[in-house]
Amino acid sequence: MEIKQVVESIILELMKTMQAEAVKPPPKVLYIFCDSTAHEAFMDHFIHLQKNGIQHDILFLDGETSAWLGKHKIEASAPGKIILADENAPVPLEVPMAYDGIVIPEIDLENAGRVSLGMKGTIKAEIIFAALVLNKFVLVGGDTPGLNRADRRTLRMLELPKSYLKLFEYYKKEMAMYGVEFAPMKQLAEVVIRKFESLHKEHEVPKTYFDRMAVSEDNVEVDEIPFEARVEFDGRFISAEWVKQQKNIDRVSQLMLSKGTILSPLAKDMLREKGIAVAYRNER
Repeated sequence: MEIKQVVESIILELMKTMQAEAVKPPPKVLYIFCDSTAHEAFMDHFIHLQKNGIQHDILFLDGETSAWLGKHKIEASAPGKIILADENAPVPLEVPMAYDGIVIPEIDLENAGRVSLGMKGTIKAEIIFAALVLNKFVLVGGDTPGLNRADRRTLRMLELPKSYLKLFEYYKKEMAMYGVEFAPMKQLAEVVIRKFESLHKEHEVPKTYFDRMAVSEDNVEVDEIPFEARVEFDGRFISAEWVKQQKNIDRVSQLMLSKGTILSPLAKDMLREKGIAVAYRNER
């Protein structure tokens, strides 16, 4: 009967752990492009993101005040009201809520000016505003010419004149002050990957002495682990509930177990998070 309870407890904890992992979705970013062909130069970016476990969606601008996200047409807000092309489409302010970050390979003079002044009225300006308010990262191509694709085609010009270029650079500095990050267009995917890697390391549980020693009941001598606040456990099973019930567990640095004692996976994780080393007594 006792063995049955131990098995049931382990299975329940494993199920809880699996459910917690299943709930947490992989990171996801939104790429915003000027039109439906601009993304073709970034196919390698998407492959790179996918290989690193990062999902992405693409939003195509249909002019400055409307865009397509999948089958839904999104339109910028007008004074005092929200314009929607279909009832299921999110408004631009809602779009960043579904993503961990926003990537904009190109931004033009107008949108940069709107963002720097906190103005709305265009898809890019509203999405950037909402993302920054929600503390989501916004990554913009730093080597963008300041003219959008439509303007370049119409005016047959590839860059702004010096007077407007100075204004554009000023707007970029203002955007950076608000939290917008800039990187070369070719390196945007790499920057996104590094951001999630650094974020993962920040939440990583520090390795304990137990991890460094790769302790197992077959190769550990009791005296190999420095004595600080050693607690001995003579029972046959340690559950997560047992760990929670120990009032002074935070003062413990080492837990000594008898050979054959079963440590549930969840309890093991909890002890590791608290920095408690686990070792087995050599019983002869």
